[in-house]
Amino acid sequence: MSAKVQRQSAIARIVGDHEVTSQPQLIELLAAEGLEATQATVSRDLDDIGAVKVRVASGNTVYAIPEFAPDRLAPLDQLRRVMGEWVAEVACSGNLVVLRTPPGCAHVVASALDRGRVEGMIGTVAGDDTLVCISADLDGSALASDLRDLAGID
Repeated sequence: MSAKVQRQSAIARIVGDHEVTSQPQLIELLAAEGLEATQATVSRDLDDIGAVKVRVASGNTVYAIPEFAPDRLAPLDQLRRVMGEWVAEVACSGNLVVLRTPPGCAHVVASALDRGRVEGMIGTVAGDDTLVCISADLDGSALASDLRDLAGID
């Protein structure tokens, strides 16, 4: 598991277990687990995993990760960053487009694609290092081309 995936997994767990009100607090909680991170890195990680600030009963605003937030769109720049960083290969067969990622990264790419509401894509199914994007067309080559462009793959 890459350091980034390990850190993002720890962030998701910490946010679920604690009332995390700030990024400096999150950095301290990560450090207590032996994971060093800068504020900029933590900020990107929170964005990548879809964390949002919510008000809880105590009156504090804390980080939370929605189970499924279909109305939260992934901005195009974020989608390009995720795709460019983690997608190594795009292949197409019929209406299925297969993306390969490093181990443990497919779910992050799939989530960004689902939130991005990519035109011509019905949805995704993610494994560990592979995800399948389902094209609305019987021929998924246009979707595959669009995903290659987003990932910066020639």
